[in-house]
Amino acid sequence: MSRWFLFALMGVVLSFVLSVPVFGAEIVSTLTDQREVAVTIYNEDLALVRDQRQVDLPLGPVDLALREVSARIRPETALLRSLTRPGGLTILEQNFDFDLLTPHKLLEKYVGKEVQLVRTHPETGEDRYETARVLAANDGVVLKIGDRIETGVPGRLVFPDVPANLRDRPTLVVSLDNTQAGQQTTELSYLTGGLGWRADYVAELNPEDTALDLSGWVTLTNQSGTTYRNALLQLVAGDVNRVRDDMRLRGDVAMEATMAKAAPQMIEEAMFEYHLYTLQRPTTIKDNQTKQVSLLNAAGVAVHKEFRLQGNPYYYRGQQGDLGQKLKVGVFVEFDNRKKDNLGMPLPKGVVRVYKQDKQGRPQFVGEDRIDHTPENEKVRLKLGDAFDVTADRKQTDFRKLSGDSRYNYRFESAYEIKLKNAKDEAVTVTVAEPVPGDWRVLEESHKHTKASADTALWKIRVPSKGEAVLTYRVEVQY
Repeated sequence: MSRWFLFALMGVVLSFVLSVPVFGAEIVSTLTDQREVAVTIYNEDLALVRDQRQVDLPLGPVDLALREVSARIRPETALLRSLTRPGGLTILEQNFDFDLLTPHKLLEKYVGKEVQLVRTHPETGEDRYETARVLAANDGVVLKIGDRIETGVPGRLVFPDVPANLRDRPTLVVSLDNTQAGQQTTELSYLTGGLGWRADYVAELNPEDTALDLSGWVTLTNQSGTTYRNALLQLVAGDVNRVRDDMRLRGDVAMEATMAKAAPQMIEEAMFEYHLYTLQRPTTIKDNQTKQVSLLNAAGVAVHKEFRLQGNPYYYRGQQGDLGQKLKVGVFVEFDNRKKDNLGMPLPKGVVRVYKQDKQGRPQFVGEDRIDHTPENEKVRLKLGDAFDVTADRKQTDFRKLSGDSRYNYRFESAYEIKLKNAKDEAVTVTVAEPVPGDWRVLEESHKHTKASADTALWKIRVPSKGEAVLTYRVEVQY
């Protein structure tokens, strides 16, 4: 065999060896590699995270360990792609390591293995080392030291290393095949729990209860186990359908805060059948933090105030007699979500808290109510409580059965008296709402009614100040 042939053969072998990638090599990526992060938060403990990082990847198979992802990540939704070289990465396997490094976890991993036990002499301060085998680490520590067994830790333990399957941060390890070595920008997208948002509104009524100033706030809560620095923040309002799984959901952490007026910072747009709100600046959402961002400000929104006495269908099914004394009359305010009333922005569901200034100009809390997602040009109706100075007495004055021998063909006639009392210094109008079942018609009435729906009769009764008004009516009901 010639010397030239041997050199050529060695060159071929050397080239082959150098081209074979090293399996098991791990490239660790931390938040220092992060170039951009975007977070889209939905209503029910769900968020979409898009995490862009610049990493230096070798050619061929490699394990990319992405540290400081959300601890509540749903690994089955994770998608890694290269923005620098689209299609250049082939994903072979993904593993989410959430077994985090703690003293107890470290001890558990060394059950059946040897560690060093260090005892310090109390007088000389000299350390004495012994080899100990960890036998158990459940409710306590059991060690075998030489030919004896000891419980507890009679000193301090020194471990030779940290096991590879223990991480100090939640880490997603992606095994991939890279077609070209060098730096590239990757984007990891995934769904996660632990991030939520809600809308909170603060309204202040004017002295006449004819208008209000409305401020809207977005309250963000981050319990995902990681921080999102300088994130592009977007919020989705709407009821997104989700396939429910066994993922344990944590409750939101509520936080009350004094909300000063601020300029709105969010821009709204329609997206599919939902509404998307985008914060017009980057923001940092720290782990275990509640953050508030201004959503809207509207001044001088026209308001209609209503006193409402609500009836019950059972009144009309039998002989009742007295139906209540000093009944509560509900207090409602209603306004239109439209541009000409200084609103017109789709309102995410949330709680509206209403205040009004007393005679000394101090704002006082007068009630709150929850609203659902409210599109533009829809009405917002809030029940703030029950009136103190407006009450009602209700009684049935007559009842008789006209015909029928079963509950499917009964015909009844009944009469009622409702006495409305007003102790206020000004007159009020009370809406009496009666849900009348079956087929019905009003035979007699002291005030004219309107038919609000198939089963509701409404009366608007003017009650003078320091006085009372009486509504009487007779109705025929057929089932």
